Amino acid sequence: EMGTPRKPIRQLDLPVGLYVQTKSHDTSEIENKMKDIMQLSGILCINGQKYHTEIKDLEHLGELGNGTCGHVVKMLHKPSGTVIAVKQMRRSGNSEENKRIIMDLDVVLKSHDCPYIVKCLGCFITEADVWICMELMATCFDKLLKRLRRPVPENILGKVTLATVRALDYLKESHDVIHRDVKPSNILLDERGNVKLCDFGISGRLVDSKAKTKNAGCAAYMAPERIDPPDPRKPAYDIRADVWSLGITLVELATGVFPYKDCKSDFEVLSRVMQDDPPALPADQNFSPEFQDFVKCCLTKKLQKSAKI
Repeated sequence: EMGTPRKPIRQLDLPVGLYVQTKSHDTSEIENKMKDIMQLSGILCINGQKYHTEIKDLEHLGELGNGTCGHVVKMLHKPSGTVIAVKQMRRSGNSEENKRIIMDLDVVLKSHDCPYIVKCLGCFITEADVWICMELMATCFDKLLKRLRRPVPENILGKVTLATVRALDYLKESHDVIHRDVKPSNILLDERGNVKLCDFGISGRLVDSKAKTKNAGCAAYMAPERIDPPDPRKPAYDIRADVWSLGITLVELATGVFPYKDCKSDFEVLSRVMQDDPPALPADQNFSPEFQDFVKCCLTKKLQKSAKI
């Protein structure tokens, strides 16, 4: 490759979550939380009305896609005549998987008052499965980008940015949570043009505004401080990790191209994130100075200078 030689790549420890996690969690705590949530099983709130619903009251209409720890289907809630989205997840003996299910449920159930987070209508919990019932959205920005086959206009990205920042701010300020998996497939759009954040299976609790655990997430959108923390034995990162992921997402949507599309593996992506200058919007594509500055602030590597929400 011509031009300035790339800095030598030092050995990186892959973040926990990109390989099998061996640390055990308090299974009894997870089971106790599951029992608490089971009290709500079968109670759906649709258009302001409460329905005591059985699974047989739902009719399968089609597949919608896959989430962090389950697949999502379109179903008709026959008592109300409302079409909804249902994330279906298997309960297992794997405490890490069960923890994801609990986290996803916990966050969406508590976030009913935020217009920038996909609304949870209720859930079903059986011995084998957990179903999370949600409002039906039209598409995600990952699918939209593929369908458009061209960049998303800046005025639309303004709405994406505002909604995502407000959702992240709400999670942090109201529930001490960071999302940890911000990417185009987790930013949804409804038929009225409302933008909402979804998929909270790997969200992290904040202690003194810091997340103290390594966890999975999409390597492609992962912030440098999560890839290579100053002290790997004591990972501690904050809301700026989500801000970096938003910056990568905006560059991808604004250009139509994922910044690290040439990488052949997660490890190569992680190495490039650490070694290369941060991605930037092309200077020759008529982006407003404000949008360029915002993306630049999101994609700042030095923590003391990078943007916080």
